Amino acid sequence: MAKLPVSEQNIITQFGPHKNYTPKDGYEGRDEPDELVKTHCCFCGMQCGIQLSVKDNKVVGFEPWMEFPFNEGRLCPKGVQRYLQNNHPDRLLSPLKRVEGQGFVPTSWDDAMGKTVSEIKRIQEKYGNDAFSVLSGVSLTNEKSYLMGKFARVALKTKNLDYNGRLCMVSAGAGNKKAFGLDRGSNNYSDLEYAEVIIVAGANVSETFPTLTHWIWKARDRGAKLIVIDPRIIPLARTADLHLDVRPGTDSALYGAMLKYLVDHDMLDHDFIDNHTSGFQETIDAVKEYTLEWAEEVTGIKKEKIEQAARLWGKAKTSFLLHARGIEHHSKGVDNVLGCINLVLATGRIGRPYCGYATITGQGNGQGGREHGHKCDQLPGNRDIENPEHRKYISEVWGINEKDLPGKGLSAYEIIEAIHRGEIKGLLSICFNPLVSLPNSNYVREALEKLEFYVCIDFFLNETARHADIVLAGSLQEEEEGTTTSAEGRVIRIRQAVTPPGDARTDTSIILELAKRLGVKDKFTYDNSEAVFNELRVASKGGTADYYGITYQRVEDEMGVFWPCPEIGHPGTPRLWEDKKFRTADERAHFNPAPYKLPGEVPNADYPVILTTGRVVSQYLSGTQTRRIGKLVDQYPEPLLEIHPNLAQQYGIKQRELIKVTTRRGEGIFPANIVETIREDTVFIPYHWSGKKSANQLTTGELDPISKIPEFKVCACHLEPLHEIAPPSNESLAYASV
Repeated sequence: MAKLPVSEQNIITQFGPHKNYTPKDGYEGRDEPDELVKTHCCFCGMQCGIQLSVKDNKVVGFEPWMEFPFNEGRLCPKGVQRYLQNNHPDRLLSPLKRVEGQGFVPTSWDDAMGKTVSEIKRIQEKYGNDAFSVLSGVSLTNEKSYLMGKFARVALKTKNLDYNGRLCMVSAGAGNKKAFGLDRGSNNYSDLEYAEVIIVAGANVSETFPTLTHWIWKARDRGAKLIVIDPRIIPLARTADLHLDVRPGTDSALYGAMLKYLVDHDMLDHDFIDNHTSGFQETIDAVKEYTLEWAEEVTGIKKEKIEQAARLWGKAKTSFLLHARGIEHHSKGVDNVLGCINLVLATGRIGRPYCGYATITGQGNGQGGREHGHKCDQLPGNRDIENPEHRKYISEVWGINEKDLPGKGLSAYEIIEAIHRGEIKGLLSICFNPLVSLPNSNYVREALEKLEFYVCIDFFLNETARHADIVLAGSLQEEEEGTTTSAEGRVIRIRQAVTPPGDARTDTSIILELAKRLGVKDKFTYDNSEAVFNELRVASKGGTADYYGITYQRVEDEMGVFWPCPEIGHPGTPRLWEDKKFRTADERAHFNPAPYKLPGEVPNADYPVILTTGRVVSQYLSGTQTRRIGKLVDQYPEPLLEIHPNLAQQYGIKQRELIKVTTRRGEGIFPANIVETIREDTVFIPYHWSGKKSANQLTTGELDPISKIPEFKVCACHLEPLHEIAPPSNESLAYASV
């Protein structure tokens, strides 16, 4: 692998990102579509229902789907504009091959597939099967997630498979499995409406999951108290009863102090603790020194506010705790999750109406995609790849010998590290843009340049794909049948609205063709996506994520079915744990000690300011899709450095002055946005952009030892004002990477 075949600007000119807008008078046929296709948004884990308007095999608009029970027709800015991907000038219409000095040129499918398979075989024959790796993604359907796991282990016979959920839900998943023995939010979101107290921790709901806000407001209308925990005064916090502006990296200290307060003031459900949990004494022993005064010093939150939060939570009859990446993107993300769960278990408010706990899934199929086998340590049904019984069962479903099933491989960032060490020589990626979404992006770029062969499956040429040898033109969500699983655990239908344009193909057909050429066609004989799902059902049977009783027809008839659903006649499980029998070995929920630890990187004299990262309302993940939609780019056209007025004054920084931000890994230049809605010791940069505007040039590769999630939310930085005011946003070409 060499550097880019031509200049980055030449690639951008040809393949974008370019901004696409709806024509002034709308797309032709929008008012008289051939069909309205009921499906779901392709973005976040809410998976809102939507109807796509189709004319002449093109998506030309949308209509609300009022009947779908979660969003009831509501959509966020991204959902309203999502249909603009389908008629996009950047869309890949054929396979591409890298040609030095020319860039990427169209090639035939036979040549692209032939080159890919020959390189896979060459690398594996020379270096071993595990020298070829796969990075997958959870914007894929359940069927494609399942296929990628099976393809890597059966067709490529490699253990080195992981997915971009490693950057999203794995801390939540690990914490849930430790506490409950099962990885899913415990409730559907309608339970929020009657909760007396709601805690939202590290989740910018109004911007990143806007349609979920409705359910919180319904509770507020009934008098619910809202506690928001975040270093920024995010929109949801502006009207909260209590905002705890936690210093990034100190979340577990806060939850530990709240737990100690509950214990000291006997705000506990002793019956639930005694009869349905284990590990309580060890857990409270770990926080016995966590006084309110200590917590104030560590977290930066006034002790009176911590006490108020604990009292509100402790006295409530019904409650709901929600969290997302803000507490999970840490080198102790699992501990942060367990700290939240300990508060829920101590008060016994789980497994009954209007009492719940949920992890807000960030990616479209972040829930289903983490259940069916394209994680480095996982098999379908959320089984453990190192468990002999689990291996035996899945090997029988797949028709292979158990000894031929690879073991646990490397996680996503560890794959990049292994490329640097020379252990991995080849890579296939699908639905993953690691050059933007992984931390320490300069290090990631260097890894891509060391690969001997890289093939990418995607529908746009994302920033990582610019380093590929072969690009296989794949499909948008609306171009294939399938299912996804929403953040609630509701399995829903993705309906094919149109077919791929030009010579592009469905992702599934690409995967099946590669399997055929690799000599395992007999293991990948599916007539359609439903056939894949039916095998997934069998593979999941008996696992903690049991889909066996869910069928396409049931999903159609019931507007989704909640797993676990172990038999055809089973109604599904919207609310977990009503029988108080947890999926642990002793059928009890497990308290877990979560003592406070320092983040991997703390401020010092050279890097005195805390940098944290996150999302904005109009952008999604690495921006592969949203940075190509004109109105979404215009709404937030470039990443800004949010900084408190007092910190800005300390550095002499003016509004929109260009600021060089430096960490131990790199530097970037960003316009300052002086706001009072952030802690004085912290700055914030959104991470959706690439190249010189990438926040992930700066972030650290420090990983949680259990979940292997990177610590995106905390690193130490240095600020240097450049005494130059940035041009207006609409003049900045920030949708490009240069």
